[in-house]
Amino acid sequence: MRNRFPTLSLTSYGVGWSANRRIAIVALIVTVLLTIAAAVAWLSGRGNAHRDPTAAGPAATHSPSSSEAPAPKPEADSGSVPKPPQISEPVAYAKAAAQMLWSYDTRDTSRDQQLAGMRAWMTKEPTYADWASVSGQVPDPLLWSRMADQDQHATARVTEGHYPGAFKQALAEDPSAITEAYIYVVTVNGAQQIAWKKGGGGAEERAVTLAVQCRPGHDCALAAIAPSVTQ
Repeated sequence: MRNRFPTLSLTSYGVGWSANRRIAIVALIVTVLLTIAAAVAWLSGRGNAHRDPTAAGPAATHSPSSSEAPAPKPEADSGSVPKPPQISEPVAYAKAAAQMLWSYDTRDTSRDQQLAGMRAWMTKEPTYADWASVSGQVPDPLLWSRMADQDQHATARVTEGHYPGAFKQALAEDPSAITEAYIYVVTVNGAQQIAWKKGGGGAEERAVTLAVQCRPGHDCALAAIAPSVTQ
């Protein structure tokens, strides 16, 4: 039997989103003329199933952050979730954020700590923060408890990050449009290694498109998990 862990496995985009939010994020990516005030809604992670921990339980450590910055250490109240790095470059920050999202450790981190740690990465501007799209990555309390019973944990490896083609084209056509919200769309690819008790484990490829806010003179912050509408 296989157990799905939709929250920390990101491959399905736009499932269950409201029409307004879908329109807002698509308009942002295609034209960069909107401020994504509606942001993007949560994504479901179907298609990134984790194997049932009772059948082989997962394994992990956290190697957050990108190669452009040292790996940040977790804060005391967020378990093994790393605190956000001080990065002002969108792609570098998105890579660090993806690595954070794909890494977890139920052996020393509660579900509440996981959520608290993830929230610290979010932009503090409520107009652009879509917390639901990020918190929706975390399993419900019952599933998290089952995972913890099997010491399930995961590490992530980021292979690359880039601006989707439509986003780059829109920026080229109207460079000043980004200055409304300074929201950048970045697609990140990588892999996740999962492990659990009795030597169980497995690896899966991962991909996620993130909306990252990087205002001039400030560190970047995560705004939302965006739909994968471009490559």
